[in-house]
Amino acid sequence: MALYLGIDFGTSGARCAVIDSEQKMQQSGRYDFDTATNNLPAVWRTALFTLVEQIPRPLLKQVEAIAINGTSSTVMLCSEAGQPVDAPLLYNDARGAVMLDYLKPVAPPHHTVLSATSSLVKLLWMLQLPTKSSAKYFLHQADWLGFLLHGKIGISDYHNALKLGYDVSNLEYPQWLKNLNLAVELPTVLAPGSIVAPIKPEWVDYGFNSECVVCAGTTDSIAAFIASGALLPGEAVTSLGSTLAVKLLSHTKIDNSQFGIYSHRFPNFNHDTQNLWLVGGASNTGGAVLREFFSSDELESLSRQIDISQNSNLDYYPLTNKGERFPINDANLQPRLEPRPSNDVEFLHGLLEGIARIEARGYELLQQLGADKLIRVYTAGGGAKNQAWRQIRAMYLGVTVQASVYTEAAYGSALLALRGKRNGVYV
Repeated sequence: MALYLGIDFGTSGARCAVIDSEQKMQQSGRYDFDTATNNLPAVWRTALFTLVEQIPRPLLKQVEAIAINGTSSTVMLCSEAGQPVDAPLLYNDARGAVMLDYLKPVAPPHHTVLSATSSLVKLLWMLQLPTKSSAKYFLHQADWLGFLLHGKIGISDYHNALKLGYDVSNLEYPQWLKNLNLAVELPTVLAPGSIVAPIKPEWVDYGFNSECVVCAGTTDSIAAFIASGALLPGEAVTSLGSTLAVKLLSHTKIDNSQFGIYSHRFPNFNHDTQNLWLVGGASNTGGAVLREFFSSDELESLSRQIDISQNSNLDYYPLTNKGERFPINDANLQPRLEPRPSNDVEFLHGLLEGIARIEARGYELLQQLGADKLIRVYTAGGGAKNQAWRQIRAMYLGVTVQASVYTEAAYGSALLALRGKRNGVYV
């Protein structure tokens, strides 16, 4: 039985998923990070080894391909031998913001690198440190973890490299970025899922077979999208966490900094179709608003009492604080949560309808800007379990809304490994 291993490195821990050729889960594991440590690479290395050790050897022997995802814009400088020369900068580290004034005259206006947490501003900041003299390579978290498995230093994928400035349309580093003459080597960028190399011999001692290959990885959010099962133009995933994020598969690439919309190139393993783009935006509405008023038990109990055949007649725009970017760009947009009925069921009904309207408006905006017509929405995150909410959203969206069977990013990376292996292209 051929098996495929996906590994997810998130913010608080790492997870793994082993699937078979029919995409069925065979094994899973997890490792929680010790957040008190100052040596993150050591923690990541330990997590990688521990996850592998959690997989029974008979299954490990059947793994044919591996793919890893990491948090977007978590980056590090490494020596020629692949050793970190300083502490990595995490996805939300904004120290690089001091380099924006240097970068703005160089990068195209409104480019995704012009963010306080982009990979490129982090690199520019790190190159001001004394440790830069020992650095040879700039790597993302997933790049370095992949290196531990296959031993080829300086390999990345075009999902991780987007916020470094890589041109995902022309599949090359743009001239403006080359003109920076950076003092380290930028990674060679591959399509996610591309076969990089066989696994290093030392991992065979752990139980892998020597024919097992390591594939180029992706970011955690895109791995979660892949996990949903969405593959066709017009299919989308809404993540209902503290905030609301939408991603729609489209033939058309859309970038609109006004609304915080940008596109990831979606790996294409069906060579008879043209390239697809994963177009996304994120609203400040979401589960955090609900948590301000209700506990989990209250949300579950009250939701069951909602009569979804009736409209609440409440025109809410649920936000925790003022300010919105998508689908409305207004830094001063005030939360609209009045009037509040005395009945909590009616109040929750109005909140759920308000969030559903924002979701629908988000997809409408993407389509107005040129994205493919929405045909189906998969849903993930804590809110995906709420049946009443899902039915309300389906009414506003006008398409089928279904909870994803698998939502874990590790499962998405396992699917990426499976598809990469089937594609069978070495780079």
